Amino acid sequence: SNVTFQLTGKYVPPHLREAVDSKRKAELEKLKRTVKGLINRLSQPNMASISSQLEELYMSTSRKDMNETLTDILLAACVTPALMPERLLMEHILLVSVLHHSVGLEVGAHFLETVVRQFDKTYSQLDATDKECDNLVSIIAYLYNFHVVHALLVFDILKKLVTRFSAKDVELVLLVLKNVGFALRKDDPLALKELISEAQRKANAEGEHFQDQTRIRFMLETMLALKNNDMRKIPGYDPEPVEKLRKLQRTLIHSSAGGSDMKLRVSLDSLLEAECVGRWWIVGSSWSGAPMIDDHGNKTTTPSTKGEQLAHKQRMNTDIRRNIFCVLMSSEDYLDAFEKLLRLGLKDQQEREIVHVLMDCCLQEKMFNRFYAVLAEKFCSHDRRFQMTFQFSLWDKFKDLANLSSRSFSNLVQLVTHLLHRKCLSLSILKAIEFGELDKPKVKFLKQVLSKLLKETEPEDLVNIFGRISGIPKLGMLREGLKLFISHFLLRNIQTEQTEQVKVLKDRAEVATKAMEARDAKIKL
Repeated sequence: SNVTFQLTGKYVPPHLREAVDSKRKAELEKLKRTVKGLINRLSQPNMASISSQLEELYMSTSRKDMNETLTDILLAACVTPALMPERLLMEHILLVSVLHHSVGLEVGAHFLETVVRQFDKTYSQLDATDKECDNLVSIIAYLYNFHVVHALLVFDILKKLVTRFSAKDVELVLLVLKNVGFALRKDDPLALKELISEAQRKANAEGEHFQDQTRIRFMLETMLALKNNDMRKIPGYDPEPVEKLRKLQRTLIHSSAGGSDMKLRVSLDSLLEAECVGRWWIVGSSWSGAPMIDDHGNKTTTPSTKGEQLAHKQRMNTDIRRNIFCVLMSSEDYLDAFEKLLRLGLKDQQEREIVHVLMDCCLQEKMFNRFYAVLAEKFCSHDRRFQMTFQFSLWDKFKDLANLSSRSFSNLVQLVTHLLHRKCLSLSILKAIEFGELDKPKVKFLKQVLSKLLKETEPEDLVNIFGRISGIPKLGMLREGLKLFISHFLLRNIQTEQTEQVKVLKDRAEVATKAMEARDAKIKL
């Protein structure tokens, strides 16, 4: 995990508790056997049934265990010292892409990161006879072909190969270009052009050292054929198998997910530094920079006291708060945190502490960290009682706006806007604010939340969000207050300006106002 506090005393983090547990070992062994059995039987005709069985396993076991198990088994099957048949590799990667779309981004992200790390390791100690590196490079090319990863990463790897420019590098460049060259040309012709001129420059400079001149010539010819979009010049190029699998992929990835772009846009460096800088390309991945740890202090603290001190510094002054805090800080991502927090088995008052600790951590970050927002959203959709606790917790913050630091104030604005935008909480949370007697901090807060919400939400979503509070007698005062606030504070000062942004704000303010009035006048929008 990103940050691990091995705490002394009462609290043993879940991943340490479980490691010593032989029952867990047995469960993991069983999971391995099940997944291996499915992967061994994988073929085009049973792709649908195997992917849905794996999807069910994702739902019934910890995602972290599933990601690790699936990645290990796939790589054991695909990364062998001998060259793997293309068809087999492609089928395995197609399976990853289907799960990436049906289960979630973290499936492809975990697999990709492991593959890239292994590539980096084998590439630095390359054995010319060993085909392990070829298999890894092909896997990355197919992850790109099946829309798990963006062209950016493939170009990064090609640049790396062209920079070193050994005989093996030339061989690997040819392998990539044969597999995905035409797709790269379509996605980013400029990057391909730059790569080709760099390869030509390298060939002129390094060419004479090569024993095998024909290989370099062949690579340059292949590159020119790609540049001119001439498929006939590339021996053995056959788009048929990929097309066939792409068709299968389209039938397996349900239309609901089909419209959204799930490609991971991440560079080689970001993947290799993930341990240090966090995994920003997965929304809701916890950030290992642990921004709340202040490194300017005493450098000699051990990890066990570090966690305690940090918890203490954050006013995590009860065992339960400390436990929640340490789970938050040591989770892989928001799903891992969600599962671990539920597994603490807290009851009633204790359970409410999850919301308070989460809120405190969120407000104390140096910059807004979406990890907390996505985790809060997950809790709200899990059970209504969490929605209620968030509502009460926010009301406490609204009373205290004047005393919040500018950092906490800004984080609170972003958190509230996120929860409203995702419809986890209703605008009725704002009824705790007395519109009749607004002080400066409250005006500033409402201004920021409402203008952010209006600017960043599509009109049909706004109808939904603002329509939720229409026609409810108890919320009459809130509706009047919001309408007045929007016209008086948001729109009054900008009436004279005519920029595009102002126009958008005006139009959306009108949509919101109409939506609040919809059920009052019994008119349908």
